[in-house]
Amino acid sequence: QVQVAESGGGLVQAGGSLRLSCKASGSISSINAMGWYRQVPGKQRELVATIPSGGNIYYADSVKGRFTISRANADNTMYLQMNSLKPEDTAVYYCNADVERKYYSGVYRYWGQGTQVTVSS
Repeated sequence: QVQVAESGGGLVQAGGSLRLSCKASGSISSINAMGWYRQVPGKQRELVATIPSGGNIYYADSVKGRFTISRANADNTMYLQMNSLKPEDTAVYYCNADVERKYYSGVYRYWGQGTQVTVSS
């Protein structure tokens, strides 16, 4: 089994900062790409940023220059540093991990349960 869990959400004023964490645990052989998404009620889940095991990092235009994605491979952990937050950043933030499981072939995508980020004006 593999579990993915986010932490670090909360309430912050506009212009403030938050740091989200995402940790994958369980029967993991390796992790390929990891990513952050966000969703507000009534809208589709939106890609925020992705970070591969090697290669280029991707950011949505709406967060470029304000958010920074990083990962600590030794700990199977990913982070999202969010600065200069705006009310429109308010959403539930989800992380995912593309995992190669021990004793299984193939790559499986696992999602966390989400963490609420609320930015007040």
